[in-house]
Amino acid sequence: MTDSRPVVTRFAPSPTGYLHIGGARTALFNWLYARGRGGKFLLRIEDTDRARSTPEATEAILKGLTWLGLDWDGAPVSQFEGRERHAEVARQMLDNGSAYKCFSTQDEIETFRETARAEGRSTLFLSPWRDADPSTYPDAPFVIRLRAPREGQTVVRDAVQGDVVFGNDQLDDMILLRSDGTPTYMHAVVVDDHDMGVTHIIRGDDHLTNAARQQQVYQGMGWDVPVFAHIPLIHGQDGKKLSKRHGAVGLHEYATAGYPAAAMRNYLARLGWSHGDDELFDDAQAMEWFDLSGIGKAPARLDFKKLEHVSGYHIGQMNDADLMEEIAAYLRETGQNPLETVQIARLEAILPVLKAKAKTLPALLEQGHFALVARPLEVEEKAATALDTVSRGILVELTAALQHVSWVREELEAAAKQIGESHGLGLGKIAAPLRAALAGRSSTPSVFDMMLALGRDETLARLQDQAG
Repeated sequence: MTDSRPVVTRFAPSPTGYLHIGGARTALFNWLYARGRGGKFLLRIEDTDRARSTPEATEAILKGLTWLGLDWDGAPVSQFEGRERHAEVARQMLDNGSAYKCFSTQDEIETFRETARAEGRSTLFLSPWRDADPSTYPDAPFVIRLRAPREGQTVVRDAVQGDVVFGNDQLDDMILLRSDGTPTYMHAVVVDDHDMGVTHIIRGDDHLTNAARQQQVYQGMGWDVPVFAHIPLIHGQDGKKLSKRHGAVGLHEYATAGYPAAAMRNYLARLGWSHGDDELFDDAQAMEWFDLSGIGKAPARLDFKKLEHVSGYHIGQMNDADLMEEIAAYLRETGQNPLETVQIARLEAILPVLKAKAKTLPALLEQGHFALVARPLEVEEKAATALDTVSRGILVELTAALQHVSWVREELEAAAKQIGESHGLGLGKIAAPLRAALAGRSSTPSVFDMMLALGRDETLARLQDQAG
């Protein structure tokens, strides 16, 4: 399936809540497809449901996309603001015969359906006004309905699902314009996608049935039909439709859990799409490789262990300056205080050590806790057991010995080793009281890495606090 027009994709969320992880993946697929082909990625807010649409939800969606690192071209389009254009197209379809006025009331439609049910017939409403003589039109409210074909088939040529065939006897004459002059969502979507020049509609396969009816609107107006690509939904690890019982479903929950945005882009790209056996990649590779043919037909399964693996890889690969920015953004996202100058300096010094093992940003900060706390340290109960009388005496000796060594790892290790040997102890035995004194904890990075990050003065001060 080919399309010679410049690629234009879109993401069109409804602002009725937070940005769902499935929506975030849909946005990512559209962004990758457009950016990888030098095309445009547009954003439309489908806010026609005025009762449920809120500015706060719109803001949450924009914030989520920005956090994820997806940029869009131009200003976001409001579907509601295009309602006059939607009505205009419905009237054009009246004029060209691809739509008609229907004066049937809700009571009449329900009576039709009840009778059809009683007689065992299809309850698909067949309007008596479809071929009525305009001279018989009453002076009454009416809707504008699509004049859908009654016979034959509508075939949606889908880049993911293949050809999907719908019997036209199963598709009704859907309403385009309500009696109050407002457009239906199904009609507005087609008009907006046409006017925005969208060439590829990449969205969840829960919209597949909509595609058949929307395709008929394109054909009714004589417009080019975009390439459809309906992607399977995301399921939980148990294979069932994703819900809150599976864990985080809102994108914001992943931000507050401390997964870097680059890791989320990598992980979400692999949810339902593949490029050979490649699991770990950057944005440039994703843009180069991403294609609709790589999207599978089966639902993807959310796997938090795999996400942690991807997250750890990206944290390890990130340069220190970018990682510090990610940490600052994480602290803002979770409402924590920004780091002070001395904390930043110490954390930057230990960052190469921390990022080699951390799977998430909070895990990294947990291991770097020693660099963020001020004296006097609170010593955790487990760590305090290492500070007995003998250990405190060793800390006194070590403090004295470290006064005069060069502050490099080899000399720090040599000094500690010498003190340990004088007591018949290996380095491992004196590491526990050192951890307690330097970090107040029993699980920390190497004591020598901590010494280097803290510097001479802070290290000696912390040792002196616990010596005696």
